[in-house]
Amino acid sequence: MPDLRPLRDTDVADVLTLNESNVVMLAPLDEARLHELRGIADRFDVLDVDGAFAGFVVTFPPGASYDSENYRWFTRRHQRHGDFYYLDRIVLHEAFRRRGLGGFVYDEIERVATPYGRLSLEVNLVPRNDPSLAFHAARGYVEVGRAGDEEHLVSMLEKPL
Repeated sequence: MPDLRPLRDTDVADVLTLNESNVVMLAPLDEARLHELRGIADRFDVLDVDGAFAGFVVTFPPGASYDSENYRWFTRRHQRHGDFYYLDRIVLHEAFRRRGLGGFVYDEIERVATPYGRLSLEVNLVPRNDPSLAFHAARGYVEVGRAGDEEHLVSMLEKPL
């Protein structure tokens, strides 16, 4: 049975390894940055499946002191349009993909984001992440903008809640 629980110190090595193996689709993460994000994130959770590390998710509320350019893009957008809740990254271990666990995590994160009115995130267009784009479209996320350049372009997505 899956469980989404707060990051423990014993999870740090697994999180860093998983982030590194997917870094082409994510921002780099070292231990110092992990602890920094952990301190300012609303949630820094681990997906545990029957005692096994299956992935992690990091989210931020509006007004966080997060220095991500993508987070700042949504902050500027919502100065006029209201609040948002930001999903910074979600990563599932390869051995746990295609089991409905992404939907399990999103159900919880969307529940938490509901009081903010929308969940905001980005998905890579360059390099292209077609599985993630399809997943988000099926869940009702729509593109509200793009950011980056020809070497790293992202689709800024939102879902009203």
